[in-house]
Amino acid sequence: MSSPRKVDLIIVGAGQSGLATAYFLKRLGIETLLLDGQESSGGAWLKAWDSLKLFSPAQWSSLPGWGLTSNNIYPTKSELIAYLQAYEARYDFEIIRPARVISVEQRDGLFEVQTCDRQVFQCRALVSATGTWGNPFIPQYANSALYEGQQIHSAYYRTPAAFTGKKVLIVGGGNSAAQILAEISYVAQTTWVTLTPPTFLPDDVDGRVLFERATLRWKAQSEGRAVTDLPGGFGDVVMIDSVKDARVRGVLQAREAFVEFSKRGVVWQDGQEQLFDAVVWCTGFQADSAHVNRLNIRDEEGHIDTTGTRSNRIPGLWFVGYGDWCGFASATLIGVQRHAKSTALEIAGYLAH
Repeated sequence: MSSPRKVDLIIVGAGQSGLATAYFLKRLGIETLLLDGQESSGGAWLKAWDSLKLFSPAQWSSLPGWGLTSNNIYPTKSELIAYLQAYEARYDFEIIRPARVISVEQRDGLFEVQTCDRQVFQCRALVSATGTWGNPFIPQYANSALYEGQQIHSAYYRTPAAFTGKKVLIVGGGNSAAQILAEISYVAQTTWVTLTPPTFLPDDVDGRVLFERATLRWKAQSEGRAVTDLPGGFGDVVMIDSVKDARVRGVLQAREAFVEFSKRGVVWQDGQEQLFDAVVWCTGFQADSAHVNRLNIRDEEGHIDTTGTRSNRIPGLWFVGYGDWCGFASATLIGVQRHAKSTALEIAGYLAH
């Protein structure tokens, strides 16, 4: 095997978080190598369902330095993928793909990074920006193995065609659940389940207010004030046109969580069984962080231990874009910018020593 390629800095993941971080590093004159597991540009958006639309206008759905333009009020999946492709080309980042990182270890004061095709790299500093889409979360329900119907997570959902004429249970209270419910309900009989009653933003309000709320939370935390008393959050459902239409058709009605699965459906809290052909889990994601499991990065409760994006346990390691634990709204296009910028500045200081 040839000697590992040595560089100062590697970013694992070339989706929105990796690209935003690379942009600020480039402005600081720091050359960066990005390793991306996808076959092409686009990050997690490549895997989203076909009809997905963002719920913020283009100027609120852009990366630093160069804005997204759209022919729609709310950009589509294809527009966003094209934008990310053009963004990479505009800033001429060095990206190797497909290069899925399977392990990161420390060796002789460096990070040693190995990909699934046995490429090996070494670097002084490393940013993990793999996001969450690769680690979908499905909650545990009693007797789930007994259920004989189809189960699919929103990470693998593409179109409603496969559900035509079926009875479908949609589980989850966020925007993905509402959008997927809206389109499946055209071709199937749907039931929507949420742990708590869903909250809907007013019709004339879009995703910008969610970012503004996240900013208030970030400011409160940075000033040492309580953040739990701030209104709303990213669980609020944005009333894009398809969701409004679902409301008009009377299908945007949620009920309480079921108790357990049966062989052909679920059992509700009153003991009644209801039959379903399929369950679509719109229950979110967790950090896709298996590649760093060999590093001592977690606290006693098993959480990745960070201050902001910086690892508290391993110098030279940062985590960008995974959600609120590494920065409020950091999993969003506009929200990741402040965290990418602060990370780049910290890396510059680290590499200077």
